[in-house]
Amino acid sequence: MIDKLYESIGGSRTIWAATESFYRRVLDDPKLRPFFETADMKRLQAEQSMFVSMLLGAQVVFTGKNMHSAHADSRARGLNDAHFDAFLGHFRAALFEVGVDPEKAEKILQQLESKRSVILNREAGSQSSAASSNE
Repeated sequence: MIDKLYESIGGSRTIWAATESFYRRVLDDPKLRPFFETADMKRLQAEQSMFVSMLLGAQVVFTGKNMHSAHADSRARGLNDAHFDAFLGHFRAALFEVGVDPEKAEKILQQLESKRSVILNREAGSQSSAASSNE
């Protein structure tokens, strides 16, 4: 159950550690690093931590930009399914690194996956699979 997921993985401490690990991985990825060259990484990590916490049922109000607007510049620079898949892979690895149970990690990734269509600016249901996303 999503409303219990946030607390069951350790709450804010786990989410913060996972987002820290996630961005370390993203910045080490030559395909993803260019999307973050001008980003304020401290602010971005704080917003991502807040967003993921809210997504998992924490009593947190997300105050960042909406997902569509927040990713407009990245879409203009070619953000696509392959990048999104890489993000999910890095987030999975980060969750495992901080000790999140694999079953719970998959539930978190499902929640993140549910944002693909908004982030990539397409209607829900028209998303490509990882196998067909070599744009």
